[in-house]
Amino acid sequence: MDVFERLDRIEDFIVSSKHVPFSSSVMVNETELFELLDELRSALPEELKQARWMVKEKQELMEEARKEAERIREEAQQERQQLIAETEIIKQATADAERIVEEANARARQIRLEAEDYADERLANLEVTCYKLIEVIKRARERLQGPPEEEKSEFDLD
Repeated sequence: MDVFERLDRIEDFIVSSKHVPFSSSVMVNETELFELLDELRSALPEELKQARWMVKEKQELMEEARKEAERIREEAQQERQQLIAETEIIKQATADAERIVEEANARARQIRLEAEDYADERLANLEVTCYKLIEVIKRARERLQGPPEEEKSEFDLD
């Protein structure tokens, strides 16, 4: 059974549930609804699962890049302190430390941008998939609602 059939089952379940008197609300069996939702969740396209994984992977990659940049900054700071202690090479030490920090920042920026580009590409693909899914759901709902009243009256012989 595919996702759309499961969505139809959930919709049928809600439509066939008892209505609360004097309101537009319905009473549903919570357990049965959760079972239907679990079935739907298990049938969701792999792209949704991959997108969730990609977001998590992006966060881990960003954290790793931040840690790496911090480690490089600390190393650069330690190296700088050592070089400052040696009076003959103070200028060289300062230049080296700044270069290392700049490279670390550039590399961290590059890793972050690549991770964001990758996640954006995957999320764009997911967005297209979701849009298509919504369009299919809309068409299915329109079919369930039947033709408009004007079309019905054209065929009446009254």
